[in-house]
Amino acid sequence: MIHTFDVALPHGITLSCRGSRHWNDRSSAPRVLFLHGFPEAAFVWDEITDLLGHEAQCLAPNMRGFERSSAPVDVAAYRAKHLVQDITSLIQAWGGAPVDLLVAHDWGGAVAWSLAARAPQMLNQLLMINSPHPATFLRELKTSAAQQSASAYMNFFCRPDAAAMLSANDYQRLWKLFTGMDAAWLDEATRARYREVWNHGLDGGLNYYRASPLRPPVDATSPIHKVVLASEDVTINVPTTVLWGERDVALPPALLDGLDAYIAQLTVQRLPEATHWVMHEAPRLVADTVKRLLAPKS
Repeated sequence: MIHTFDVALPHGITLSCRGSRHWNDRSSAPRVLFLHGFPEAAFVWDEITDLLGHEAQCLAPNMRGFERSSAPVDVAAYRAKHLVQDITSLIQAWGGAPVDLLVAHDWGGAVAWSLAARAPQMLNQLLMINSPHPATFLRELKTSAAQQSASAYMNFFCRPDAAAMLSANDYQRLWKLFTGMDAAWLDEATRARYREVWNHGLDGGLNYYRASPLRPPVDATSPIHKVVLASEDVTINVPTTVLWGERDVALPPALLDGLDAYIAQLTVQRLPEATHWVMHEAPRLVADTVKRLLAPKS
C-alpha cells in the first residue's frame, strides 16, 4: 500500500511524498530513498516499492518543482546546492542519516551524484539508473557529436515557451520521449498518471535544465565551455551500483566509459534490451537489485 503525505522542510520547501509507510511510522527495516527524473514524478517508484514489501521502508519524494511540491519561480532555485539541501533535509527528517540506499534516475540521479560527492555521510550505498555521472557527461557533451545530438532536446527545454509547446495537443511532444523508445509499458492508466502530474505545470521540471550549464554547446559562448568540475564534486566514496539500459537514445553507453576513475567501489550492470525507462520496463529487476544490495554482507 502506498501512503501519500507532505513533508515541510526547515528551509521553507515542502515536498509531496509517497512511501510504503506513514511518515511517522518507524521500523527496523532498512530505509530506501528514491529520486525521480523528468518528466516523471514520485509515482514511478510505486511498483518497485510494492515489490519490496516489508523488506524495506521506502520513501519517494516529488522533487521541488514537480507535482504538488514547492515550485519556486526563480530558475536559480533549481541549482544543485538547493536540490541537495532538499534531500539532505528530507533524510534528516526521516530518522536521520544515513539512509541504507539511495536509488535515483535521470535528474534524480544528478542530485544523487552531487549528494554522494558532497555529503557521503548521508547514505550507505548508491544505485543509479541511467543517470550520467557529471564528469563523463561533461566530457561527452564537449567532445562527442553523438552525445551533443542526443542531448539537443535539452536546449529546447530551456526555451521560455517550452512548457507551452510541450503541453500542446495533450502533451504530444512529451509522449514522444517515451514512444521514441518503444514504450510498450505506456498503457492508458499510466498515461493518466503522467497527465495528472503534468497538469500541475511543467516549468518546475524544466527549470532543472535551465539552471544547469551541462547541456550541448550551440556556439563559442555556451556556458558549458566554462565548466570545470572540482575533484571533490565528482569523486564518489560510497559503494555504487549502476543499472544502464543500453537502448537509451538520449544517454548512450559511452557515458559509462571511464566511470571507474571517479568511483572507487563501482559495479555496472548493462541492460542490452532496456531503454531510459528501466523502472517501467524492468521493475522486478530493480527491486531484486535493491534487495541484493540491502542483504547482509557475509
